Amino acid sequence: MFEYLDIIGTLVFAISGALTAIYKKMDLFGVYVIAFVTALGGGTLRDILIGQTPVGWMRHTQYIYIITAGFFLSILFNRYLDKLRKSLFLFDTIGLGVFTLIGIEKGLQHELSPMICIVLGTLTASFGGVIRDILCNEIPVLFHKEIYATLCIVGGILFFLLQKTSISKEMLYICTSGFIILFRLVAVKYNWSLPAGTIFVKKS
Repeated sequence: MFEYLDIIGTLVFAISGALTAIYKKMDLFGVYVIAFVTALGGGTLRDILIGQTPVGWMRHTQYIYIITAGFFLSILFNRYLDKLRKSLFLFDTIGLGVFTLIGIEKGLQHELSPMICIVLGTLTASFGGVIRDILCNEIPVLFHKEIYATLCIVGGILFFLLQKTSISKEMLYICTSGFIILFRLVAVKYNWSLPAGTIFVKKS
C-alpha cells in the first residue's frame, strides 16, 4: 500500500508541476524540469534532513520513469482539459494528501517522535510545490491565506489518533489522505482560509 501511494504521489505531483509550466508557456525542457522538482523537491529535503543519502530518487530510478510518464501525460492530454487551473488544483490536492503520509511513514521508519513525523509529512507534501511556484514566478501556495500546509499538520494529527485504534493500516492511509484531500476541496469551494497577518496590525 505504501509503495502504491508513493507511485501515485510522485505521478500526480509531476503532472501538477507540468501543468503549471504549460500554463506558464514554458518549453518542453522547462515543463520537464518543473515536473521533476515538484515531484521530488519535498522528498529530497526530507531525506537530507533525516540523513538518508543518496536521496531516494538517486537510489531508485523508477521515480525518473514515473515523472517522465507524468510529463508525457500532461503534454498529450492538457489540450483536452477544459480548465487547466482546475486540473492543476486537483492533482496538487491529491499529491498533498498522499505525500503527507509518505513523509510521516519515513519518520516512523527512523523511529522519530510523532511531532517530527508530522513536520516531515508537511515538508514532503508542500516543499515541492514551493519550489514549483518560485521557479514559475508565483507566490507559493504555502504562503497564501488558503489552507494548505495546515491541512498536512491536521492530517498528521489525525493519523496518530487513528493509529491508536484497531483500524487497519490500509484504512489508516485511506482515511488520513482522504481527509486531507476532501477538506482542501471543501475549503476552496467555500473560500475558507486562515486569518491574514494584518489582523494583528493596528490600523492608524
